[in-house]
Amino acid sequence: MRVQVPPVPPKILETHQARERREVKPEDYTKPFCDFLTDNPTVFHAVEAVAKQLEKASFSKLSERDSWKLRQGGKYYLERNGSSLIAFVVGDSYKAGNGASVIAGHIDALTAKLKPIPKLNTKAGYVQLGVAPYAGALNSTWWDRDLGVGGRVLVKESSGKIVTKLVKLGWPIARIPTLAPHFGAAANGPFNPETQMVPIIGLDNSDISGSSEENWKPSLLGGEGSFTSTQPQRLVRAISKELDIDPSTIVNWELELFDTQPATVGGIDKEFIFAGRVDDKLCSWSAIQALLNSTDASTSATAESSTLKIVGLFDNEEIGSLLRQGARSNFLPTVVERIIDSFGTSTPSLVSQTFAKSFLVSADVIHAVNPNFLNAYLENHSPRLNVGLVVSADSNGHMTTDAVSTALLQRCADKCGQKLQVFQIRNDSRSGGTVGPMLSSATGIRAIDAGIPQLSMHSIRATTGSLDPGLGVLIFQGFLDHYESVDREFAE
Repeated sequence: MRVQVPPVPPKILETHQARERREVKPEDYTKPFCDFLTDNPTVFHAVEAVAKQLEKASFSKLSERDSWKLRQGGKYYLERNGSSLIAFVVGDSYKAGNGASVIAGHIDALTAKLKPIPKLNTKAGYVQLGVAPYAGALNSTWWDRDLGVGGRVLVKESSGKIVTKLVKLGWPIARIPTLAPHFGAAANGPFNPETQMVPIIGLDNSDISGSSEENWKPSLLGGEGSFTSTQPQRLVRAISKELDIDPSTIVNWELELFDTQPATVGGIDKEFIFAGRVDDKLCSWSAIQALLNSTDASTSATAESSTLKIVGLFDNEEIGSLLRQGARSNFLPTVVERIIDSFGTSTPSLVSQTFAKSFLVSADVIHAVNPNFLNAYLENHSPRLNVGLVVSADSNGHMTTDAVSTALLQRCADKCGQKLQVFQIRNDSRSGGTVGPMLSSATGIRAIDAGIPQLSMHSIRATTGSLDPGLGVLIFQGFLDHYESVDREFAE
């Protein structure tokens, strides 16, 4: 006798299918993260790539110049300077004055930027490029590396409108050559960053035939009538060709050097990711993926929300965050104020109430333990790769972490089945800084500093675990998904 199996009710079937889709693994994020690093070498490319991913997920772009009309359940993002971005989702039951779960990181990285007039005299047949270090770049790890050039170019269209175009010359354009050790003391340093760390970009031996011309020009922006006349002409031609534009339409540009070697997995069992610009596109990228998952019914475990979910990616953290696109600016506070204003009236009391109900995860990479320098680490405060997010503590206030914030994030981690590690610097070492203290002190929001571990911080080429981007996604998503319920356990 054939048994008739009753059909599964559509609602139950839909729930089961959604649960199946939600079961993502950390290794699912390894290749996408490597591709993101390789494809987006400058801060402008990284922000544009994030914006495109948000738009694909139905986030609407806002402008600070416009008035905002937001709705419950809406998904939005906005940029500032093309180098910082804030994305947020309004809960289905949100009301003005409710709290927010916030993840804030920085998306800038150590680099070397072209000077306003980077054209230099040809020396001994070498064409060189005038660059200035951004943060700690041009250190010894930048020497003898294959360096590309990229960034943003301002172009005047035939209509008269000036637009921004992104460019990257991905083949090795520049190199900073070391001096062979055979030369003795001269090869050992210390080295002058202005005169001995200048990249070479080409050859010009025309002086041998007597046809060379003096190329030392006055320090006048625009030179003889145009911006490009003050720039290396071969570089102008290369960028114009890459963008398929007339060189005369270039109004200005903001270009930088980057390591052209692709991000890759490594290790005997592919346990590592070897890449440039890990600090801190790692936490920034993972936070965005977490926000996308947390607002996607097929991957999120949360029910209807009455709070805001916010991810802020800031520029200029490596140099103090003081510019308008940095975390010390009014970018995040004014975004929150304007959200409140869209659902009521943005009074000081409502803004203060919102921040009092909110929580910030200041996400920046943390030092993984280095087996060759164990004496530099504290016992029981030595994070490992491929284990989980690291809570960063500091007794002198360089980090926002305290007992309450640690306990709150631990509850979120427990709810999503993730592990937390802890790092604190030795008493005889100095601590770095993050965006956490500046945002927390400016807003009064409770906060914790936590990040994904990596080796070789501030090197042109760093190492993290191949599972760590995905582990970051899962814990950040757990925080966004569960903060609202966990916060009720910690209500003052």
